[in-house]
Amino acid sequence: MKKPVVAIVGRPNVGKSTLFNRFVGEKRAIVEGTPNLTRDRIYGKGEWQGREFLVVDTGGIEPDPDSEIKSLVLYQARQAIAEADLILFVVDNREGLTARDREIADILRRSQTEVIVVANKTENFSEENKPWEFYSLGFERVIAISAEHGKNIGNLYEEMVGLLPEHSSEEITGEEPLQVAVVGKPNVGKSSLVNYVLGQNRVLVTADPGTTRDAVDTQVEIKGSSFNLIDTAGLRRKSRVDWSVEYYSNLRAIRAMDRADVVLMMIDAGEGVTSQDKKIVGYAHEEGKPIVLAVNKWDTLEKDSTTARDYQDEIYYQLKFLNYAPVVFISALTGQRIEELFELVEYVFDQASLRVKTGLLNEVIQEAVQLKQPPSYKQKRLKIYYVTQTSVRPPTFIFFVNDPELMHFAYQRYLENSLREAFGFIGSPLWLKFRKRKSE
Repeated sequence: MKKPVVAIVGRPNVGKSTLFNRFVGEKRAIVEGTPNLTRDRIYGKGEWQGREFLVVDTGGIEPDPDSEIKSLVLYQARQAIAEADLILFVVDNREGLTARDREIADILRRSQTEVIVVANKTENFSEENKPWEFYSLGFERVIAISAEHGKNIGNLYEEMVGLLPEHSSEEITGEEPLQVAVVGKPNVGKSSLVNYVLGQNRVLVTADPGTTRDAVDTQVEIKGSSFNLIDTAGLRRKSRVDWSVEYYSNLRAIRAMDRADVVLMMIDAGEGVTSQDKKIVGYAHEEGKPIVLAVNKWDTLEKDSTTARDYQDEIYYQLKFLNYAPVVFISALTGQRIEELFELVEYVFDQASLRVKTGLLNEVIQEAVQLKQPPSYKQKRLKIYYVTQTSVRPPTFIFFVNDPELMHFAYQRYLENSLREAFGFIGSPLWLKFRKRKSE
């Protein structure tokens, strides 16, 4: 399911980052407790009454005609506008309307994107103190809030949800092509992979703009199976601000992954796993997407009998949270292992769709408990009464226990490994949840 994007814009020091933090709240980082995978300050995930959205925190816009930075910040602002389904234009109610606010409003009015003016740092919420002066900016909706103290945030949420587009999550059928997000940092070979597949198979169905504004969908048939390749390689623009390029590349990858059935993460064989790779694939892991790791440009390396094994070990060392994802070494230029790659994509989707019978599931867990006792705390031991699988993609399991607080992370990992040993689930994250059994 594609999540709508909400961009926060405004001049410096009006409270954009405070509002951003309020939206993402206590939600986990991309991979909790894993080095180098803390939530990026640029984008995060928000939710209100079951509606999820991506929230984007842009840098402060300073439309100064004498500044060399002007072109860069304006580029950033325009990119945020282009990516967004809704814009929150944050102003400082304490300071009042400024000339820079008016300049930013001029930029925003040229877009077709809905805008809410957010009058932050409001101290008095009475009717007579409404921020009337900001209506002169020409936008219909003006809402006063205090992001720091959380005041009137609920009203802002309600207004936002009413403007965000509806997106439905439809059940996959065998007749529909498998949605595959081809992700990775720029120049890793995403477009080369798509071009090779098209050139070899010659069964192009469509090559029209996709459901997002930032990726191209290409439907192909490979050995009788249909795939829709969501190519996120559109961002090729050079920029003097490297982090800006990385930020938009990541955001586009996220939007593609939201609507994908499988994430095909491409890694440059010459560079190995980078911090940007960790952020991109960490989001896929957090969202429960099936994942295949494709090491591209494998033909460019000098190799011996242990190169592939050593390289795979290094990938799993760098991506400790992703040791369930299969690794395949490919060359998008020569076609090396491309058919094997898409067979693997199909396989991990099937694995993520696997549903285990409840009786068999409980047999496996009871055997695991007998082999290794659950943890205890203050002479109270965890008891697992019953487990059931509640959903697929990702496979989700509810464990009914005497006290969820007794569950230790290491034992949870042990239970996950026991499930994988018994049933596979290759390439798919597993979600294990623990609930207290109701008293009988």
